[in-house]
Amino acid sequence: MSDSPRNSIHGQWSSRWVFVFAATGSAVGLGNIWKFPYIAGENGGGAFVLVYLLCIAVVGLPVMIAEILLGRRGRQSPINTMASLSREEGRSPLWKLLGWSGVLAGFLILSYYSVIAGWALNYVLEMVNGTFTGTSAGQVQTVFDELLADPLKLTLWHTLFIIVTMIVVARGVRGGLEKAVMFLMPSLFVLLVILLAYAMNSGAFIEGLTFLFMPDFSALTREGVLTAMGHAFFTLSLGMGAIMIYGSYMRSQDSIARTAIMIVFADTMVALVAGMAIFPIVFANGLEPGAGPGLVFQTLPLAFGQMDGGLFFGTLFFILLFFAAWSSSISLIEPAVTWLVENRNMKRITASIICGIATWLLGMGTVLSFNLWSEVKWFDRTFFELLDFLTANIMLPLGGLFIAIFVGWSMSRKSKVAEMATKYLFAFNVWSFLLRYVTPLAVTVVFLQSTGLLAKLI
Repeated sequence: MSDSPRNSIHGQWSSRWVFVFAATGSAVGLGNIWKFPYIAGENGGGAFVLVYLLCIAVVGLPVMIAEILLGRRGRQSPINTMASLSREEGRSPLWKLLGWSGVLAGFLILSYYSVIAGWALNYVLEMVNGTFTGTSAGQVQTVFDELLADPLKLTLWHTLFIIVTMIVVARGVRGGLEKAVMFLMPSLFVLLVILLAYAMNSGAFIEGLTFLFMPDFSALTREGVLTAMGHAFFTLSLGMGAIMIYGSYMRSQDSIARTAIMIVFADTMVALVAGMAIFPIVFANGLEPGAGPGLVFQTLPLAFGQMDGGLFFGTLFFILLFFAAWSSSISLIEPAVTWLVENRNMKRITASIICGIATWLLGMGTVLSFNLWSEVKWFDRTFFELLDFLTANIMLPLGGLFIAIFVGWSMSRKSKVAEMATKYLFAFNVWSFLLRYVTPLAVTVVFLQSTGLLAKLI
């Protein structure tokens, strides 16, 4: 391929800031607002956060830059991008499988992600109705358990979330994705700031900050370090084709490295501000910061139900959670839709409907795994647990690993320098070193840990 860029048939972002918002929207999701606070709580707070930030810099950022580079270089769906670039670099056509893995991972993740996002929609309604006013921990637990036990209610919210996602995707890059992220991301940031201001007046703000930012290395275990490394990688939406397809819509004149740094910074700030908003509320109500996955859907509703103005701010919180999930979901299915448009000559709306129906059908397995299929196990896991393990523990780390290997080792230096268009060769060489040596080693360790192989090896 020549150094002059090809054009994407799907369109292009109108500015660098739109791409920053879009990619940040992809990266900012349930992982930032739901998962990050509870895993930080489980692993001692400040020391975990410090390791997490270090891992973002040396693992997440290099892969983010590499995935954007691949997307802009190829200007197609991840599958066709990897096929084109492997051919142009004189590499094996099997590299196309990396594109397939990303598209499949995004499709699988959205199928259960939409069910979890449906919980947030349900909790918006519960907050508005005053369900949690003056409730006990047991009553909050009952509300959550009853939601999971009701397949019809879960199906309703799952269906609604898939519909709003596919409406955005069907409208294309400028008419759908761009308009959505330009509304969702500023709204998300405003909601976060409002909740942060609320937390500052909770009476336990300093306690929350101390927990989140004062390192206590005695509370940090080896497993905590690996969890931080893994979450730093997964929170950026790497290895699932989303960043690659968004990179394919990036303007040629925009700096990949600077843009990636802005995205990583924004994503990390959302996670930290979410923690700053959540932990003071938890401490002010004498609750447990290491409450695990139930922190958002069980611990926080209890706290909001006890606090002055809690129902209003609780409603805002779950709207925030929904917005974060929505901005991520449109990027998860976009790679599959673009492939159908490119390879099956479909209109975008037709491709979106097909992908939406397929995702909805697969998502029904997750809906039922919480109730009617709760006793049905594959490899000792429910349907939801199996999909979650397969994507988060196997497909995403392997996708990130092979992105690092392809860009670090299989692409020529000339191709990378041409696409990066950087004058700072020292920074380029540092990135290249991290991508070739540090990142593959770190991701391999995360993969071995998450699959249980590391314990067997040591």
